[in-house]
Amino acid sequence: MASYAPQICQNPGCGKPSSMQCPKCIQLKLPPSYFCSQDCFKSFWSIHKMFHDAPPPQPSDIFKGFKFTGTLRPGKVSPRRIVPKHIARPDYADTGVPEEENRSRASYTIEVNSAADIAGVRASCKLAREVMDIAGNAVRVGITTDEIDKIVHEATIARNAYPSPLNYRGFPKSCCTSVNEVVCHCIPDSRLLEDGDIVNVDISVYYNGYHSDVNETFFVGTVDPKYQHLVNVTYESLQKAIAMVKPGAMYREVGEVISRVVHKQGFSVVRSYCGHGVGKLFHSAPNVPHYARNKAVGVMKEGHIFTIEPMINFGVWQDKMWPDEWTMATEDGMRSAQFEETLLVTSTGCEVLTKRTRGSYINPWFSDDKTGESTKQQTTPT
Repeated sequence: MASYAPQICQNPGCGKPSSMQCPKCIQLKLPPSYFCSQDCFKSFWSIHKMFHDAPPPQPSDIFKGFKFTGTLRPGKVSPRRIVPKHIARPDYADTGVPEEENRSRASYTIEVNSAADIAGVRASCKLAREVMDIAGNAVRVGITTDEIDKIVHEATIARNAYPSPLNYRGFPKSCCTSVNEVVCHCIPDSRLLEDGDIVNVDISVYYNGYHSDVNETFFVGTVDPKYQHLVNVTYESLQKAIAMVKPGAMYREVGEVISRVVHKQGFSVVRSYCGHGVGKLFHSAPNVPHYARNKAVGVMKEGHIFTIEPMINFGVWQDKMWPDEWTMATEDGMRSAQFEETLLVTSTGCEVLTKRTRGSYINPWFSDDKTGESTKQQTTPT
């Protein structure tokens, strides 16, 4: 699940980057309200609380009058799925507010993970890969994205893990299923996948105190060759970026590498979302932009764990959010593709913690995938 670009504090006159959300807005399922600090939140409370008294829009009404950029339309969203009580869960599971993550966003320190932490993230990533492969095998013409969510949810809790997206900042489902022109974070619903669609499935699990993150884009039936090419290039850009990960590399260089691959093919790189640190927190430092000439700070060190997850558009890079406050679609309605891996920086290069295995499904965009295991994802730079 991608990390957002910083929001702006809603206290008039402040204007600082903000990540803290009003818990009452989340509870009432209102559009998110962001504040930079408790002081700003408290000083604006007497006015802000009036928004809580307004009746929330009904699901059938929130899209009324909205100008969609493409042909995709939302379906019906089923009730949130239940996680058994014995499964350990993150701090936001009940409230929707990731308190520890919000506190950490004031710091740009990139954690050097201990051996114990690395083992914890590695175990979580192993499960995420297993769930990803199950989801991949389920993608077909005629299945709904809600059915995919159900498969992901059940596979996750069967492994005594919690689906990290579930109630994260109020997200109502256990994975993201982004179809065609949707860039990311689409809510699974009753829409049937159709022949010719492409769909990205974004899987994150929380296991024994550690998060993991992986996503892949799938062909549904027979896909137009130009969109197959988009998916192929997106995958290639991720592999090129992985190949440059090693101690001493600059985080800002990731976007340079990805952009060189993508721009040669006439595609564009999304700027609103980025890769991120992952582990004890779902999202943490570093921020890893995928576009060129970015201002990301930090140098890769052994023990850093983070995601690279380029979102590549067939047309323009700009995007537009749906009224559900989650689904982000391309501004011109053209298609978008994405791939993501969780990476550990090692002494000589990197380890792809969510790498595919010999038991993984066969994907047509992996040119080297003859046995079910991609050698590209195990690159160790020198």
